[in-house]
Amino acid sequence: MAKARTRRDVPPFPAQDRPAPKDTASPGDQPVGQQIRELRRARGLTLSELAAAAGRSIGNLSEMERGLSPITIESLDAISRALGVTVNWFFSGAAIAPPEERDVVVRRAARRELNLGQAGTREELLSPSLSGQLEMILTTFAPGAGTGEPGRTRKGEEGGLVLSGRLELHDGDRTWLLEEGDSFQLRGDGAHWVRNPGARDAVVVWVITPANY
Repeated sequence: MAKARTRRDVPPFPAQDRPAPKDTASPGDQPVGQQIRELRRARGLTLSELAAAAGRSIGNLSEMERGLSPITIESLDAISRALGVTVNWFFSGAAIAPPEERDVVVRRAARRELNLGQAGTREELLSPSLSGQLEMILTTFAPGAGTGEPGRTRKGEEGGLVLSGRLELHDGDRTWLLEEGDSFQLRGDGAHWVRNPGARDAVVVWVITPANY
């Protein structure tokens, strides 16, 4: 069997360095699956090569790219790592802030968004940039939605506050059920994942450091 090719020397595209969207664009205009396909092609990778690197089947990855299969945070994390970027790269849209607010304020209508609607998850970037040491994200989980098992291990700490709904938090072999107003903090030394066990949306604000969601 021929040895799989490695990624070509195509420079990575951190989220903060992506081309600014047009003024007419709205958050989440470009489907995440389409972004995966475009970045894969820019890296010179075939479907089979990326699928192998990300631990996915070729059929499943193809369906994700075409918007036919849900993309969870867990699967997007694996694909991002295989492509040499972080999940942050896939945040889309948002109007450009005026000079006096840039790098300080993010207006609600100008949030960049990662819309994983098929998986019941929407992520909104609350930080004005990703050049600092921390990152703030607002996540909305539909009933039954979550970040996906078996979870993710980060290289840093993160905390969260449940603004509404209920959140099931799994960290290793420990599980907690969080209610509205509850908060938590995790170190980056174990895999963890969350799920909304309730009958209405769960909204969580996250603080992550370093800013490599």
